[in-house]
Amino acid sequence: MDVKEVTYSNDEPKVVKTDVGAKDGQNKCPKCGATDISTNAKTGKLRCNFCRHEFEPEKIQGMETDISKIEGEIIGSGTQDIVEDTQDIITLKCSSCGAEVVIDTSESTQARCHWCRNTLSINQQIPNGAVPDVVLPFNLTKAEAKNQIENFVGKRKFFAHPKFKQEFTTDNIMGVYFPYMIVDINSHSRFFGHGEKEVRRYTRKSGDTIETYYDADLYEVERDFDLTIEGLTVESSLDKLKRQSNKTNNVINAIMPFDVENSVKYNANYLKGFTSEKRDTNIDDLRPLVDAQSKDIARFAANETIKDYNRGVKWDSEELNVKGKQWKTAYLPVWLYSYQQKKGENNSILHYVAVNARTKETMGSVPIHMPKLFGVSCIVELLGGIATWFLDFDDYDWIFLLSGIGFFTMMYLKYRNSNARHYHEKETKKKMFNLKKADNFIKHEKGLSNPMMEGANNTRVNGQNISDTIFDTLSKLK
Repeated sequence: MDVKEVTYSNDEPKVVKTDVGAKDGQNKCPKCGATDISTNAKTGKLRCNFCRHEFEPEKIQGMETDISKIEGEIIGSGTQDIVEDTQDIITLKCSSCGAEVVIDTSESTQARCHWCRNTLSINQQIPNGAVPDVVLPFNLTKAEAKNQIENFVGKRKFFAHPKFKQEFTTDNIMGVYFPYMIVDINSHSRFFGHGEKEVRRYTRKSGDTIETYYDADLYEVERDFDLTIEGLTVESSLDKLKRQSNKTNNVINAIMPFDVENSVKYNANYLKGFTSEKRDTNIDDLRPLVDAQSKDIARFAANETIKDYNRGVKWDSEELNVKGKQWKTAYLPVWLYSYQQKKGENNSILHYVAVNARTKETMGSVPIHMPKLFGVSCIVELLGGIATWFLDFDDYDWIFLLSGIGFFTMMYLKYRNSNARHYHEKETKKKMFNLKKADNFIKHEKGLSNPMMEGANNTRVNGQNISDTIFDTLSKLK
């Protein structure tokens, strides 16, 4: 398979300064001058806790809003490479009383002056990953998040581990800002291959066996189009890039997408009352993942134009010509519940239930009482065997013989959600235009035994495998 990459004519990216006008120190209410400012989760606006005045958040300036006009590489200043020797400990001078206050940016971007009690914040970007370009405010309250988590777990109580049911409480959920990269892409795609259309399906009897066969028309297929991808979002924390055996962190990925188009210029006041995590990856670290997911998105965009090929399409050549990319870093809001399940003296699994603090999308993992699940599955298997023995289901006996295994798998996935992920190939916003199609009939095929075209690859997804590779590579370097 031929997958072509484009090289930019200008190797140096255009850097947009996204923290223009930001000042370290006090963030004051524009009405009364107080520095005690928080976020109104219902409106997404900043609110003065003294006079209750609410004011509109700022949007970042200088980034391209028309994705089809992006050429070369544009990056927000918050996405520049992390400087490894940049210290986390910095000193701010209080503009109210002149005292110097030390802030550990690995823990927080805000502190109070110990003399005058004014709130001091870091809004200017420092090269250690602590300050992103944009932030998406919480608009889901803690009470609403608790209700979402309780409903999610409540539907999974029957096979839940007894100790988990005894210890479960939503009082300890936390609001967390996780770091992400948001990428806009202007591209051109060309796909060439072969597709099959089923025209007839019939059966033949061979002894006691009835076999199904298919007739199909084979076509040469070509699709050529421009494609813009808006808000492709990938984790920029190394710990979230791979599914790990001792953590169910894949559920955090599964609550995407976020409405990143509503992100606002970073202001440390949005972090008040929440925790945050610094990014620890750079653009070059994440570029292979973004490229792989971009190709997935292009492939699924092409699928919208080949619906007549009901037996699938085998692409022999895939080209994604990237005309331009725009990167920015973001803090995105998540309500997070965690539970550590001990498995022996030295082993444990950290279970998460995560809620998208914008859309209410909820996903999680609940510890399973395996003896109970295994026992019920055996009963289901036994009942399936009895049904097969006394009733004649012809060719469907195997379904009842595997009923116990199917029940176990279904319940395991419902409770643990080990297969949950963000479907970037379908859920990322995209726009196709200037479409050119070519469909040339080649021949009529008879007596095919496979229900789908052999080698069909139009629904292939590569993004997750690349994510695992990046994690393994960077883990060895850090």
